[in-house]
Amino acid sequence: MHKGLAIYPGSFDPPTNGHLDLIERGAKIFEELVVAILRNSEKSPMFSVAERLEMLRELTAHLRNVRIDTFDGLTVEYAKSIEGTCILRGIRAISDYEYELQMALMNRKLEPTLETVFMMPADKYSYVSSRLVREVAQAGGPVKGLVPEIVEEKLREKLDPAYKLRDVRSVEFAEPIGGSELDRRERKRKKKA
Repeated sequence: MHKGLAIYPGSFDPPTNGHLDLIERGAKIFEELVVAILRNSEKSPMFSVAERLEMLRELTAHLRNVRIDTFDGLTVEYAKSIEGTCILRGIRAISDYEYELQMALMNRKLEPTLETVFMMPADKYSYVSSRLVREVAQAGGPVKGLVPEIVEEKLREKLDPAYKLRDVRSVEFAEPIGGSELDRRERKRKKKA
């Protein structure tokens, strides 16, 4: 276990199984891991900072050396303010690497004592991102297996109309081609009138 405090910054909107995978593995590597939720006023998040904080606290309650916090501004400034020595970042693909490398080099330029550690998520989460989860959920699609169960419930609560629309569409497609019995009765009644 590496002595010192590592920071895993991100928006976590919403937290995914990929995030949780990195948090659990990071907790085994570092003495203390702070999962830091970025408060970004330029973005329109699906979940408020308070909602993300609550979900992440619940998801990491079993990890004694993990704490959840929020910050705004530069990650390096936040790291200095809590005496962090390392930034933990996840990389899913080459495109992530290019972006993360630029960020790591800029962070090193701003604060030479702060290291960045890159971790790859488990294979089964290598394609999962918060953005994709939001898009699938907003279209009423299933997100089971992409996010923890409590996050899935929160998505359903937040996007209840999208899930209801999906359920209605399922019923519509399940009806016989001639329509439902109720539709046939209504057409008969209108013909008689």
